[in-house]
Amino acid sequence: MDSTYIFLQNYWWFLVSLLGALLVFLLFVQGGNSLLFRLGQTEEERTLMVNSTGRKWEFTFTTLVTFGGAFFASFPLFYSTSFGGAYWLWMIILFSFVLQAVSYEFQSKLGNLLGKRTYQYFLVINGIVGPVLLGAAVATFFNGSNFIVRKANMANEMMPVISRWANGWHGLDAFGDPWNLILGLAVFFLARLLGNMYFINNIRHEGLILRCRRQLISDAVPFLLFFLAFVIRTLLKDGFAVDAETQTIVMEPYKYFNNLLAMPYLLILFLVGVIGVLFGLVKSILSATYTKGIWFAGTGTVLTVLALLLCVGYNHTAYYPSTADLQSSLTLANSCSSKFTLTTMAYVSILVPFVLAYIVYAWRAIDSKPITVDEMKEDDHAY
Repeated sequence: MDSTYIFLQNYWWFLVSLLGALLVFLLFVQGGNSLLFRLGQTEEERTLMVNSTGRKWEFTFTTLVTFGGAFFASFPLFYSTSFGGAYWLWMIILFSFVLQAVSYEFQSKLGNLLGKRTYQYFLVINGIVGPVLLGAAVATFFNGSNFIVRKANMANEMMPVISRWANGWHGLDAFGDPWNLILGLAVFFLARLLGNMYFINNIRHEGLILRCRRQLISDAVPFLLFFLAFVIRTLLKDGFAVDAETQTIVMEPYKYFNNLLAMPYLLILFLVGVIGVLFGLVKSILSATYTKGIWFAGTGTVLTVLALLLCVGYNHTAYYPSTADLQSSLTLANSCSSKFTLTTMAYVSILVPFVLAYIVYAWRAIDSKPITVDEMKEDDHAY
């Protein structure tokens, strides 16, 4: 295969993986919202929390949409197979995020028929459903999904459907594998940890922040148990390998562990990321004055998730394996766009650093000063 084409496939998998890693970090919005009634004992405290996450929810929503768009443009067969086949799973995820957007915009509107408390419960629902289902969806990259791909059907004038789901559950079958749920719960508790650390960094309220630091301990234990269980099991299980010459999909013992050894830069990236998360978490628990944990833990989250997603796509690995038909599994080579499309989009991607720079600028402007009770009373645009 053309070496330039191979480079473009790997380049776009890196960009998609980076977007996925950033999305997991930005789930601190959902994690914070899931704690709305656990940490917020008064309406005043809940208002502080909602306005803290409310200034960032658009970043999460936009990144989710961009993640899906990047997959559609660079690996369209995955998009049509997963988004088109496992549509119940993705529709529930999208609906929960739409529910979040509506809740922020309408909870404080005059004439609100449902009441502010109802919309706050909607935020809690999104805070639980969003991270768990997204984590379960990502876990299928390692554990497989129930679909069949038949590219020869393109020549069928009556039914030119390339891929189809092999059962009637259309994505809900992901919950039939407990390991998908384990990663989903790991992402959920990680989001809560990040949400807590963001509150500590962004809000100035002594009682609320004290409860945030205590909550870190409660969420750290299940996160570590679920995360370590998933990682250890994934590194020790058989993985979905691609024969470099025949492109046949085969099962390889310790495939993902072998990938980390074959690509030591990913192993380093993973370990640095884990250390970053642990440092931000432990320092935030032990120090009553430390407020920067979100940045160490957030950066660590991005590096860890990036390393895992690159591990599942690089080194001749099927990144979206099929449990219904092993040879239907998707790889970077058999599911990507044409060389022309990938090349054209690569030029467009040059704008990405400028977009990221604007996001950083906007973020700093929004968080130029911590949120206080007095500010909420004076702010006419508070949620």
